[in-house]
Amino acid sequence: MAKPASLLPTVLCLGLASAAALSAHAQEFPSRAVRYVVPFAPGGGVDTTARITGAKLNAALGQPVVIENRPGGNGILGAELVARAPADGHALLITSNSLTYNASLYPKLPYDPFKDFVAVAYVASGPNMLVAHPSLPVRSVKELIALARARPKQLTYSSGGIGGGSHLAGELFGAMAKAEIVHVPYKGIAPAVSELVGGHVSISFAVVPTVLGHTQAGKLRALAVTTLERSTLLPDLPSVAEAGLKGFDVFNWYGVFAPAATPAATVNRLNAELNKIGQMADVKPRLATLGLEVRSNSAAEFGQFLRADWTKWDRIIRDLNIRAE
Repeated sequence: MAKPASLLPTVLCLGLASAAALSAHAQEFPSRAVRYVVPFAPGGGVDTTARITGAKLNAALGQPVVIENRPGGNGILGAELVARAPADGHALLITSNSLTYNASLYPKLPYDPFKDFVAVAYVASGPNMLVAHPSLPVRSVKELIALARARPKQLTYSSGGIGGGSHLAGELFGAMAKAEIVHVPYKGIAPAVSELVGGHVSISFAVVPTVLGHTQAGKLRALAVTTLERSTLLPDLPSVAEAGLKGFDVFNWYGVFAPAATPAATVNRLNAELNKIGQMADVKPRLATLGLEVRSNSAAEFGQFLRADWTKWDRIIRDLNIRAE
């Protein structure tokens, strides 16, 4: 039976009021603990960055920010977890270049890095260091290139695993130097560096905190940083580009992502808070100890950077025919 016409305006108003209340409740952020998913094991650069920024984000949001390590598949397992989570800002992914590398390294991914995520904040970036065992008779990038060309397939480089930044840096270096250097992958950058210190491999392209102590102690020889220009954190160390391979540019970046349909207001709130956190006096120095410089831009700008980073590495990975499986 149809409702009397006189009641329709009242019913309509009540319905609109209820819908508005539900909408406001659905958009409330944060309303509970925020999961800060790290797709790698504890102790690495992404994990440490997550713990530094997560503690500050906890205070800024007024809700617990829970670090959740979900390692596996070169970052794929943790990324998939967030891609499938409710898009309300309560599940965030903090990750590295692996998000863009994997899009080209793996023929099939359980998510699309551009369609299933929204970029939230570009937190920090930093170089790798090209380091050599002291027994290797080189003291510069030019000398290393000359030796590698003179001894094809005799020099080796260690990496933290197939498809990681240290692996791709080594492959790009060999290709640009026109030298055949043998890749020796390990399960993580720590054992890769340990083997280098032990003299079992010749060189490595490792994250700064993993090798800095060894270079200062004379156990490894620092040859260059892998960014296009010198790092402000290591100003006395030349870049690979200026030391011999023009255009060589490999760096690590760490950023935060949310499921694709996360409301813009939530994304912008998180972006603003993370940008503030990066500028805090007790955050910048801690990130610097990891060889990282703080970045600050809008969510849209980070999204544009992400697309450009993928375009660059997709071409390199395809040209060098690198596959993770």
